[in-house]
Amino acid sequence: MSDYTAYAVLAGRSVRLTRRNPDAVITALVLPVMLMLVFVYFFGGAIETSTGTYVTYVAPGVLILCAGYGASMTATTVSDDMTNGIIDRFRSMDTSPTAVLTGHVAASVARNAAATSAVLGVAFAIGFRPHAGVVDWLAACGILLLYITTLSWLGAAAGLLAKSPEAAGGFTFGMLFLPYPSSAFVPIDTMPDWLHGFAENQPVTPVIESLRGLLLDQPTGDSPWLALAWCLGLLAVALPVCAALFRRRTG
Repeated sequence: MSDYTAYAVLAGRSVRLTRRNPDAVITALVLPVMLMLVFVYFFGGAIETSTGTYVTYVAPGVLILCAGYGASMTATTVSDDMTNGIIDRFRSMDTSPTAVLTGHVAASVARNAAATSAVLGVAFAIGFRPHAGVVDWLAACGILLLYITTLSWLGAAAGLLAKSPEAAGGFTFGMLFLPYPSSAFVPIDTMPDWLHGFAENQPVTPVIESLRGLLLDQPTGDSPWLALAWCLGLLAVALPVCAALFRRRTG
């Protein structure tokens, strides 16, 4: 089997595994939408932002939240592969370990694309009105895709570290938590002073500020460059870590 064929076959396999786990898929699709509705209709009236309606402010943050749930599912599916014996069969067929993990990441990107579409559809229905042109939309989608890919590889690393799928889900708690102490749901200056430093200098905030600025046609400052630096830096760590962990688990 050629490398290109292996990548395509294993990516298709991971997508099929996703379809066989409807509970996780429904959670990844529905939970971000439900959280957005809760924030908009329960808390939005008490939160003042510079973007007008609260849904316009919060929608980019919910898009980032989707990626966390997608990465959590990646961690559990990778861990399941590592514990159910399927990897030994792949090794007997001389399948590249990179292809195995890339298949899971490709499925994660596909899941996140569906979740992002669902969130955007609901956001438009309840009043989200972006002002982006074609170039800004493409830039926002590019940054979001890079963030999703980065988080998916980190999820794969968590799955390789964990001894069980349940433990893998626990490892990804940090990825699910990071959007909350950021500018995703409330402006950072409304948080306690001791939290400002962390909220302003963690990877999620520049990604959200980039999406918000691009989609709403507002100044982005250096946020896109910081977002790229964070994502590429984390990818530069995650890829060799995944390779090393895979070799250790299968050696």
